[in-house]
Amino acid sequence: MNLLSVFSQTLETTLPVFAMVFIGAGLRRIGWIDGAFINTGSALVFKATLPTLIFLSIVRADLSTALNPSLIVFFTLATVGSFLFCWLWALVRVPVAADRGVYVQGAFRGNGGIVGLALAASLYGDYGLSAGGILLGVVIISYNVLSVIALAAYQDSNRLSWQAIVTDISRNPLILAVVIAVPVAGYEVALPGWVMTSGDYFAALTLPLALLCIGGTLSLSSMRNDSKTATSASLMKMVTIPSLCTAAAWAVGFSGPELGLLFLFFASPTAAASFVMVKALNGNYKLAANIIAITTLLASVTITAGVFVLRASGLI
Repeated sequence: MNLLSVFSQTLETTLPVFAMVFIGAGLRRIGWIDGAFINTGSALVFKATLPTLIFLSIVRADLSTALNPSLIVFFTLATVGSFLFCWLWALVRVPVAADRGVYVQGAFRGNGGIVGLALAASLYGDYGLSAGGILLGVVIISYNVLSVIALAAYQDSNRLSWQAIVTDISRNPLILAVVIAVPVAGYEVALPGWVMTSGDYFAALTLPLALLCIGGTLSLSSMRNDSKTATSASLMKMVTIPSLCTAAAWAVGFSGPELGLLFLFFASPTAAASFVMVKALNGNYKLAANIIAITTLLASVTITAGVFVLRASGLI
């Protein structure tokens, strides 16, 4: 297969996902969707359709393939390593101490739940959804805990409640979907056909609705007030961290779909939840919003380029 064919296949994988994001931005701009739609749609995805999608994907999966302990352990270690690397970099490169926690969170916390999972499904189909869904449980726990640590070091820690954080994580619909689905799949519990079919209809709303909502929240006006700090964090998130972590994964023996899945999760743009957490702590939420906007726009280029390089090299 020549490079042109590889590039064409790469675009067929990544462009549909990012096209939905930009369509969402366009619909918001012309007024066909508004903030109320985005809030409702995002809540529906998070609380219902995405957990349903993850549950059904895991239930149908071959757990001997989808449940990969080495993948989970490596992702956890790499996430902690990238978190520490971003923190050390922030100590040197971010002059305003109060912005360092925002920088660290924006530079390591990716949107694996939507963008990563959407790309995994586009690239690897059912395996991407099932293995990605299981990996998502680790993503949610590690990202939330590490984000709180980074922000607590530089923001008003009196506003933080570890009990509330633990409660939120334990009640997270995505984690509950994984916890329930794994034993159902492991014991091969047969669900009625009509339940599976209805679930498929409902779950099919997830990715297009979620991507439209991401696009709808994209604020180009906020980027006009961009700073060097936001640009630095965005490049760290979209270029440096994916490159280092994917190279490390390849060095320890990952290849094929496993390596591709790891790359997609590491290369996902900064999660919108980072803005919510920063704003709740009276941090520099404008910086957080800038990082989200820049990384989301960069993702269409950096992820496409990354998939192309990995495919052309025969690694995935």
